[in-house]
Amino acid sequence: MSKIKVAAILAAAMVLFVTACNKEDEQFDYITFEELEPDPDLGYWNGSDGGTGFESGNGIFPTTFTDWGGGITSWSGFAYSNNDDTSSPGFGNQFSCYAGGGDDGSEIFAVISVGDTITFKVPEQVNQISVANSTYTALSMRDGDQFAKKFGGDSGNDPDWFILSIEGIREDSSSAGIISVYLADYRSDNEAEDYISNAWTVLPMDGFGAIKKLAFSFESSDTGDWGMNTPAYACIDNISGVLR
Repeated sequence: MSKIKVAAILAAAMVLFVTACNKEDEQFDYITFEELEPDPDLGYWNGSDGGTGFESGNGIFPTTFTDWGGGITSWSGFAYSNNDDTSSPGFGNQFSCYAGGGDDGSEIFAVISVGDTITFKVPEQVNQISVANSTYTALSMRDGDQFAKKFGGDSGNDPDWFILSIEGIREDSSSAGIISVYLADYRSDNEAEDYISNAWTVLPMDGFGAIKKLAFSFESSDTGDWGMNTPAYACIDNISGVLR
């Protein structure tokens, strides 16, 4: 065998060895929320115990809970839950997932209210995230309530929509891009194509590259003088990625 062929074989073997080592050195992040323990009586956690957030995997999830007095409270940011009631409407059922539980049969999932930002302890290339409607929002869109309209209106022809957007933010605070998903869409001329999502949707996110944060926000066709009327809630689960 010639020296050139031997050198080529050794070079190829070295490339394979380095590639294998690099893959073995990669640290994967799987955020499933399954290690979290919701209140056993309520089936959820939303910061009412004074906590300001929680961690799962490489992610930090902030929560803001406010006690206004007189039994009136509110929260925003992230909560976690195992509530699976898909039929009870209203604010009292704000911690249930309209898909009937966590993604891929899991028990625990996170709930977003109003919108907020996940911060990664170590920059991460997020490969994918699963998203779904909350029951509170889905039934409000389907039937309407005291604050929000029934999607489609009385005629069924109103071109209503509800969007969850996720922005990747790099370590230098620059934007890596935005991915948006319609959790309800009544814009089609064919009413048979109108939908309110009742399943988990897996969003590929590896195009963002290495990011430090994921920022969540909502938009709806149903807005008024005070902003969006549609309840600004969604559920997330099974965030996977590679630490960078």
